[in-house]
Amino acid sequence: MRMMVGTLASRILGLVREMLTAALFGATRQLDAFYVAYTLANLSRQLLAEGALSASFVPVFSRALENKDENTAQSLARQALTVLLLAGALVVTVGIIFAPVFVGVMAPGFAAEERALAISLTRIMFPFLLFVSVGALAMGVLNSMGSFFVPAIAPALSNAAYILFLMATMKNLTIWNLSAAVLIGGVCHMLLQWYWCSKMGVVLTPEVPKKDNSELKSMMYLFFPYAAGLSLNQVNPVISRMFGSFLEGGSISVLTYADRVLQLPLGLFVIAISQAVLPMLSRQDPNDRVGFRDFIRDALRFDLFVILPVSVGLFVLSQETVHILFFRGAFTEWAWHATGTALAIYGLGLPGMASSTVILRAMYARRMPRGAVGVTGVTVAVNLTACLILMPLFKYAGLAGATAAAFTCSSLYGAWALSRNLKEPLGVFETGWLAKIVSSTILMFLALYAVKMILPYPISSSVGSRALWLTGMVLAGIAVYSLSTMLLRCSEWEWIKDALKQKKN
Repeated sequence: MRMMVGTLASRILGLVREMLTAALFGATRQLDAFYVAYTLANLSRQLLAEGALSASFVPVFSRALENKDENTAQSLARQALTVLLLAGALVVTVGIIFAPVFVGVMAPGFAAEERALAISLTRIMFPFLLFVSVGALAMGVLNSMGSFFVPAIAPALSNAAYILFLMATMKNLTIWNLSAAVLIGGVCHMLLQWYWCSKMGVVLTPEVPKKDNSELKSMMYLFFPYAAGLSLNQVNPVISRMFGSFLEGGSISVLTYADRVLQLPLGLFVIAISQAVLPMLSRQDPNDRVGFRDFIRDALRFDLFVILPVSVGLFVLSQETVHILFFRGAFTEWAWHATGTALAIYGLGLPGMASSTVILRAMYARRMPRGAVGVTGVTVAVNLTACLILMPLFKYAGLAGATAAAFTCSSLYGAWALSRNLKEPLGVFETGWLAKIVSSTILMFLALYAVKMILPYPISSSVGSRALWLTGMVLAGIAVYSLSTMLLRCSEWEWIKDALKQKKN
């Protein structure tokens, strides 16, 4: 529960951060250039903080804690830090030198002035990679030791620092302030987790790696295939930026705003669950295929139980949500409708995104690097193909649709690949269970749509009235879905009851 609270705080502050950015800068070509630069620097967070580093380090570090003494495990963490700092410094140097090449690949549709701005912003923000990499290692240590709240709350501190810096420099605000705010946030993210590691007895200071350290070798063996697979996965935002650079100014920005709203439910439920699941998966008996299968099946079912109604709710209420969150200051009416459309389409891909995250975590625990690469390869292939087909027809909406289709296809492929490895069908989509969830979701959709027709969104009313309307719609959707799934006796409610009982005890 504490982890859920920490993740929720982080996502809410992340949304506030984007609301502030939208009010100050709107959706313009200049902001498009910033988001291209930020994407290049931020790839490291997706790759390391929520990807290959934690996925390869956590299983090895967890086994070292269980099977060897604590000093050996701490030495492994310090040696891993040394390797990470050296590799990170090299990547940062390459990024700064070759920024013109990276920007040229990511935004080929930019004019010369926009390209020059994106290059300069990229060079300023690339050290962000080093800060979040160290934070990612600290997160892996904390998760392995059973501490989930601080890693979950660390991004909240980063977002708070970003917001406070922009507010403090608002009198002389330029696009350059955004890049400085990103760096300050990255430093705060790193320092909080490093400090908490030291409080738990693991002081993360560099230690010369030993050639005979089998645990470190095992970690590196796992890291590179996972990094390759997740690097493919991070090609997806690059593809969206690349195609978006050919569209009208602000298209990249509206896709980014829509994605930020999507990250609230995605981060709250999916990433929180998957990060908690990974250490538990690492302790599963690798020879117990049925037990592992049952664990993953239940995790996927619970994810879908929560995410499917959220997906439909976003689809129905996307325009109203964006209007309340962003429609002020420099944010125009075009930006409002464009962001709302993108959010509705992104929402349709939310179940696929949720499932892919859990499936990849399971593959890391099963040591299936080829499977992870295959899942992300399918995502990239479908995304690229769909962008080529849909962008000429639907512009930014086509790019959002391509992303949704890509994650849906990759999740289906991942479930098949995992079943094949386990030699056991996952059994996620058992007919009876699926019928209960789908029928409850359809009922919620019809109820929301009916209420929306009877009581339209009060667009001309005060912010309080509009927020009250949206809150009422969300609560109505939750009530209809919850009541329906309870009456149909969905097993997920038993899991929730058991979890609450354990919490009380």
